Amino acid sequence: MSASVLAIDAGQTGMKVRLKNGIAHEDVLFGGIRTHVPLLPQLAEVVRGAIDRTGGTPTVVTAGISGLTDRDADADALLAMLSGTGVRKVILAHDSTTSFLGALGDTRGAVVAAGTGVVTLAVGRDAIARVDGWGHLMGDAGSGYWIGQQALEAVMRDYDGRGPHTALSDVVRETWPELDQAYIALQGTDDRVRVVASYAAHVARLAGEGDDVAIAITHRAAAQLALSVTTAIRRVAHVEDDRLAVCTLGGVFRSRLLKTEFDAALRADQGRTDITVVAPQGQGIDGAIALADLAAPHPLAAAVHSAGAA
Repeated sequence: MSASVLAIDAGQTGMKVRLKNGIAHEDVLFGGIRTHVPLLPQLAEVVRGAIDRTGGTPTVVTAGISGLTDRDADADALLAMLSGTGVRKVILAHDSTTSFLGALGDTRGAVVAAGTGVVTLAVGRDAIARVDGWGHLMGDAGSGYWIGQQALEAVMRDYDGRGPHTALSDVVRETWPELDQAYIALQGTDDRVRVVASYAAHVARLAGEGDDVAIAITHRAAAQLALSVTTAIRRVAHVEDDRLAVCTLGGVFRSRLLKTEFDAALRADQGRTDITVVAPQGQGIDGAIALADLAAPHPLAAAVHSAGAA
């Protein structure tokens, strides 16, 4: 990599930016993507801010972006917005692509990244398959938001008498002492997605302490995440494949019980291809850097949007 690269790992809770020149690099942090305003001006603002803060002179900008759609993946438009910065090339991809490249590099297999949301990407010999990542309203099964929503529903079932008692009720009362008013307060909260997802950590803790409801939620989340992985792998696997790697990323997998249940679910549904769970080689920001050198024949190249030339 001869060009100076400014890479962005853009998520809803924060954006990590890395300026890499040769072997040296510098990282800076920015706030998360604001989904209710246009994306590209936000990225342009981050690029200019990172240049100001680091004093760097990148010629290539790469970005892995949470929830990137074809409508927003206009690399030409972003390049135009960066006029005067010295940037000559822009490369954009969904963060599932950069998560995969960061975690597995050129290895074939699947990466499931589960934080506030969740997306799974599998890469085979000549095809890729994305599963879920459809947002909290239509998908993200097993994500931090999904777990938090399940927790809040269980609390209200406990409150009504429709479900078993759970220690999660006491946790929620710390924020909303009057549980029958909690839903109104939550609906009026601007960052309600983050608030709901924050309860995933309480589910993990209470599951470890033996709360039956938290344990059940954790089991269901693990099953959903494993289903996404096995589905994605089936869509890209060849009969000749011997073994495919699976890598897990994101805060949801900090739950020891969830990770154990996830691994067990994978073992129970091996199908025609052996699945080996491996540790990640790197993070999403490493995958964003790797976009700059992604070869055209690579299966992931079809999922990348670029403009300009370095």
